[in-house]
Amino acid sequence: MSAADNWAREFYSGIFVDLWLGATTEQQTRREADFLEKVMGIPAEASIVDLACGGGRHSIELSARGYRLTGVDISPEFLTVARSAAAERNLAVSWEQRPLHDLPWESAFDGAICMGNSLGGLDDEATAAVFHAIARSLRPGGRLVVETGFIAESLLPHLKERDWAPLGDILYLASRKYDPVQGRLNIDYTFIRDGRAEKKSAFGRIFTYREFCRLVEEAGFEGIEGYASVAQEPYRLGSPNLLLVATKKGS
Repeated sequence: MSAADNWAREFYSGIFVDLWLGATTEQQTRREADFLEKVMGIPAEASIVDLACGGGRHSIELSARGYRLTGVDISPEFLTVARSAAAERNLAVSWEQRPLHDLPWESAFDGAICMGNSLGGLDDEATAAVFHAIARSLRPGGRLVVETGFIAESLLPHLKERDWAPLGDILYLASRKYDPVQGRLNIDYTFIRDGRAEKKSAFGRIFTYREFCRLVEEAGFEGIEGYASVAQEPYRLGSPNLLLVATKKGS
């Protein structure tokens, strides 16, 4: 594993896993799945790879709707939760523990999703490698949906250098510093539960919307659409995050 892979496996562990699992609701998952079905436009029983699948909420919801899912994540803790949740619903999802750039499939899927702002810890080269790996794994005409908050037009107008919030029994604190030379947001986190604290550091490479679209295009995608939310509002300056949809060339 590379240094970035080791960082990801360490970061997506411990208290953070419970924090992330508790950050979304079933209603939110259903709304996001509705959006994914609509923008991917692929038939039931089509094959979808869910990248950085976490606890598997999108994989499980889409599997229940008739799609064939493969969930990929580097975190064994997240995958343990995902496998258990799928088994409880008798859903046949394939789970793979591997980093985002290490996708062994070629032209195997009709769609790929990467939800939940999961591109942290990736520099320019690694981000490009992820999109090229996704393109290889998709059939011509396959659809990609990726969600990110690491876009300059989203993040910089609202950047909070420090904030904190409780989520269930976990207290979350974050200290952020934007490095304009590197185009990176460096973040120090503290997660506190039952008097026990975990400290972790991360970074996000901040691309402009145009730069991010170019990365996706250079990996072999076209027909890019940018949305601000699952309601398909057009992406614009100040949108809280980006939902980008693209099609693999060659359809």
